Amino acid sequence: MTAGDSFGRLDDDDYPDCIMGRAADMLGTTQGFPRAVGEARRSSPLRSEGGHRRYSRRRPRIAVRTREPVDHGTPIEAACRIIILEDQLEEARRINAEYRRVASRHTTAT
Repeated sequence: MTAGDSFGRLDDDDYPDCIMGRAADMLGTTQGFPRAVGEARRSSPLRSEGGHRRYSRRRPRIAVRTREPVDHGTPIEAACRIIILEDQLEEARRINAEYRRVASRHTTAT
């Protein structure tokens, strides 16, 4: 691994650099909450050579978004599904906006 490879990971939201305890501390929850979010999303974190769960920076952000509905009584599975659907909707909106930009440039150029 080169220094360039290491520096590239500093901005990588998917690089698994966060242990379970740190993720729970960031969320203000027990370690069981990020574990339950992962199970409800049907995804499992990467594991270190010693078998410890490793989370990317993206995972605690997802858990933070899931926590509010769960705190208000929504089952964790439903809260995770809502977050997934919100993310899919946002991605579809982003793609549609890009298609509109391209179409607008195309009609303006002709």
